[in-house]
Amino acid sequence: MTARDAESSEDWAVCHIGCPGSVRVVTDFGRTTVNDAEWLAERFETHRAHLRAVAYRMLGSLSEADDAVQESWLRLSRSDTSDVGNLGGWLTTVVARVSLDMLRSRKSRREEPWDVLVPDPIISREDGVDPEHQALLADSVGLALLVVLDTLTPGERLAFVLRDMFAMPFEEIAPIVGRSEAATRQLASRARRRVQGAPEPDPDVSRQREIVDAFLAASRGGDFEALVSVLDPDVVLRADRGALAGSGEVRGAANVANQALTFSRLGAGGGIIHRALVNGAAGVVAVRDGQPFSVLGFTVAGGRIVEIDILADPARLARLDLTVLD
Repeated sequence: MTARDAESSEDWAVCHIGCPGSVRVVTDFGRTTVNDAEWLAERFETHRAHLRAVAYRMLGSLSEADDAVQESWLRLSRSDTSDVGNLGGWLTTVVARVSLDMLRSRKSRREEPWDVLVPDPIISREDGVDPEHQALLADSVGLALLVVLDTLTPGERLAFVLRDMFAMPFEEIAPIVGRSEAATRQLASRARRRVQGAPEPDPDVSRQREIVDAFLAASRGGDFEALVSVLDPDVVLRADRGALAGSGEVRGAANVANQALTFSRLGAGGGIIHRALVNGAAGVVAVRDGQPFSVLGFTVAGGRIVEIDILADPARLARLDLTVLD
């Protein structure tokens, strides 16, 4: 095999897992063979779902999670891992560091700390979660939890996600966040107290669906009293419409009911509502002229709606995978 043939084959091995161009995999013996690159790629693929789950919990963004996983592959392909006994642990550390850097960069760029930012929703058919999304939604990672995680500092979020969701020892988390083990425990403890305040969704999805359907029916019918009856008195509605249209938050059953009456217009102008699971809970996707214009995620607790998260940012909606609804 010529050097060009080897490089061409290596390019194929890399592209096979979605990474552009050829890469240089370093070992104790220098440049690897094509078989080495393919073997490394195969090992990485066995960890991809786990790495994406870590990054999604850290970032609340599917596209940024994919970027973090991609960066982890590039770092792996350029590193000497001959003495790494636990590749999964090594990759988890890498994707956590990458996600932490991205989170810190995002926090520093956000001009308005009170801006509403609805996390990227994971859309599944109403009859069940797509197998590809199972790892992402393990541990009941709903939108309500992701919203609370977004209020944490980057260090708190990393400590909580790695310890409470993935059982990583504090002695391994501490070097990632750049703190002592004792300080890292404090970060996780503070995060845990905040997360405990997140609403616990009712486990029965069919019951969730009944309440969401009642909410939608009351919205279409303009029935204010019926709307209030399915809303928790302290319900919170968050709407993320993107940078240009602006975002907002509404609190209280009466205020949310007034806002919800606008849903009666969704059936006009070719608008169609598709029932779906949004992060494993009852939700809807609103479509107009064949294009999604909003995703609504509902958190139902104690038999009433306690949170409604609406993503109506056209740019972010365009990046969502909604083929599962076809």
